[in-house]
Amino acid sequence: MSATELPAADVAVIGGGIVGLATAYRLLTSRPGLSVTVLEKEDAVARHQSGRNSNVLHSGVYYRPGCLKARNCRAGKAAMEAFLEREGLPWRRCGKVVVATREAELPRLAELERRALANGAAARLVGAAELREIGPTAAGLQALVVPGPGVPDSGAGCRRLAERSEGAGGAVRPGARLLSLDERAPSVRLGTTAGGGEARVVVNCAGLHSDRVAALGGSRPEARILPFRGEYFELRPEARGLVRGLIYPVPDPAFPFLGVHLTPTVGGGVQCGPNAVPAFAREGYRWSTVRPAELAGALAWPGSWRLAARYWRTGWGELRRSLSRRAFAAALARLVPGLDAGHLLPAPAGVRAQAVRRDGSLVDDFLIQGSARVVHVLNAPSPAATAALAIGETVAAEVEKRLG
Repeated sequence: MSATELPAADVAVIGGGIVGLATAYRLLTSRPGLSVTVLEKEDAVARHQSGRNSNVLHSGVYYRPGCLKARNCRAGKAAMEAFLEREGLPWRRCGKVVVATREAELPRLAELERRALANGAAARLVGAAELREIGPTAAGLQALVVPGPGVPDSGAGCRRLAERSEGAGGAVRPGARLLSLDERAPSVRLGTTAGGGEARVVVNCAGLHSDRVAALGGSRPEARILPFRGEYFELRPEARGLVRGLIYPVPDPAFPFLGVHLTPTVGGGVQCGPNAVPAFAREGYRWSTVRPAELAGALAWPGSWRLAARYWRTGWGELRRSLSRRAFAAALARLVPGLDAGHLLPAPAGVRAQAVRRDGSLVDDFLIQGSARVVHVLNAPSPAATAALAIGETVAAEVEKRLG
């Protein structure tokens, strides 16, 4: 083998985020002796969505009963909690309240309770007085109390999945950005910046670049990934005592973002956010990050304009919160009166990969498609970090069918 050749593998996983790592881990632990290689373009795993998120283990409150998100969230949460416990990784259960602050939100809150119970999550509606007992600083007309959610360190979980996968005989190759994908030969031929290689089956878990990877292999995904930046703040130390558990607003059911919320962290801090604004690059963590080719590709997709026309009012509110710390703080103060812009410190942003169809509709569920020897995970936003081990099991089953 030349220095520019990667070892042949039974399975190559493109992407070292939590879904790709969970898939590799599931394959290696369910089928000993299988050769699995994870190819990651960055110098380490979890550099993007998996290491830049709210770090919440969700209970399944928001998702339509029976959909992939609902089914995988519950199973994945139990599996992830067991993994974290077994590995001695930091996490804690802190519970959640979803707070209605306006009369118009009460029917949507009742629908969230119905969904939660249908999805097997413990949840109950409480009035303003009981809300003050549960979270003394939170204020609202009603709240949905969900005791199950917790907060881990998702990046640490990813790193441990990578370690356990390597311990089971797998390989994690950082610095291997995919350049080509050819499925026409008897095995799938891969070209990367770390050299060429081949695999019997390939799994595309490339997140922000999943549609581009699919296109490299000749597939035409039904949706295009559009990047949405989520901007965060953290509370100054003197304000952290205002937040005991997760405090969320009632989300817009037509929009797949949950609104700015308050999240305790395993390190003792409190994270605030995210909002959701279009990014000018797939890894556009700042307004100043612009990649013209990626921006042009997003603008050329008809779904981008139809999405903007459909949700311009919501988008305007998100944009205001991006440009004004005062507006961001005002959204938080609806949930916790007394918070203001002086309590907020800037924190690193994340970018969410959201699949959008040509007609401007948002793909509302996990989307897994494939060809004869490639499995594409084309939409895996929240609760993917919660559900990763369950998604990994689903994808592993698809791989098994192709391995025979």
